[in-house]
Amino acid sequence: ARVNVFESSTCARSRDLRSNTFTRACFYAPDFSSSTAHAHRSNPLHMSTTFTFATTTTRAVAVAPIRSSRARVGASSVVATRAIVSDTVKGEHAEQYAELASLLENYQYSYKVGDKVHGKVVACDQKGALVEIGAKADALVPTSECSLSAVKNAASVFDIDETYEFEIIQDDNGEGMLTLSVRKMELAKAWDRCREAQAEDAALTGEVLSVNRGGLLVECEKLRGFVPQSHIGIRTLNREELIGQQLPFKFIEVDEEKNRLVLSHRLATDMVSAEGLEVGDVVEGMVQAVKPYGAFVDVGGQSGLLHISQISHERIVAVENVLSPGDRIKVLVMSKDSEKGRLSLSTKKLEQNHGDMLRNPAAVFETADEMGRQFREKMQAAEGAVTMSVDEA
Repeated sequence: ARVNVFESSTCARSRDLRSNTFTRACFYAPDFSSSTAHAHRSNPLHMSTTFTFATTTTRAVAVAPIRSSRARVGASSVVATRAIVSDTVKGEHAEQYAELASLLENYQYSYKVGDKVHGKVVACDQKGALVEIGAKADALVPTSECSLSAVKNAASVFDIDETYEFEIIQDDNGEGMLTLSVRKMELAKAWDRCREAQAEDAALTGEVLSVNRGGLLVECEKLRGFVPQSHIGIRTLNREELIGQQLPFKFIEVDEEKNRLVLSHRLATDMVSAEGLEVGDVVEGMVQAVKPYGAFVDVGGQSGLLHISQISHERIVAVENVLSPGDRIKVLVMSKDSEKGRLSLSTKKLEQNHGDMLRNPAAVFETADEMGRQFREKMQAAEGAVTMSVDEA
């Protein structure tokens, strides 16, 4: 077979090639004359794009068919072929032919659904992101596939001209573009983290989204999961108060195929049980929620209130400036109402110096046990004095 290779006078894709170079794909057909080529430029046989033809040189090459690429040439239909350069071209165009061969080799691609690719983001808007991955056209990342989290604009996820990893989820979206996804990769990683946590019997932090008669709907590792009522480790009269709180959870069931995630807060509560707590005890807890009037702290599966007045000796304007959901802190049990299941907590009583909770909370927690011991001694001394007064009376 003989193939006519045409030199392009302009760059087919300015982003990939520069002027005065061969394009990355060429127009060719078996035994196709130069005059016929010029006569049928409006419907050329091609690999990737239409070219402006300058000169024609005929040379012998090996030919391999390309599946399902067809073009009309006169009254006959010719199947497109891929020219694989096998001989040595000499003369004034030898250098250009060598460059063409190199470009053809570098720009041949074969992507399929499921492949992982790296690409540079070239544009972002509300519809998604365009990504240059080396194919004949930019690929598209729809906004819904930009992240596992809900986003309204791809620009909130990607930076222009930065390179990211993507997974191909569709080979042709109807416009000749590949469709890519980040969400699918993040989803797989999230399920992997949950499986690993289950295998290691480890707890992960999640947020309570809503409550129903059967339990809690939570989000953990950006996956929706369910906590049965029997596995809620916090005793509260109004479970609506749990909405928005950050809590630790362990995994009872992780089934990616069925999209089923069942968790337990009770199993994840590895802190000392609140049942044995007494006034004056110092215990570690986790901040569940921050309110204008204070913070709710999970202490051994029971929620206690750390009132804003009991956080520090110094005045606090906003609780969120000092504490955040998920913070691990040490607190002193100020009072306990067993009947109502209420605990009143304090970090103020653990401060060695006024304002330490604002400026150096780590120092407060380091000396918390000693400060708690001093508080109990004072409390016992006060109780003893009251007893003596009653006896004397």
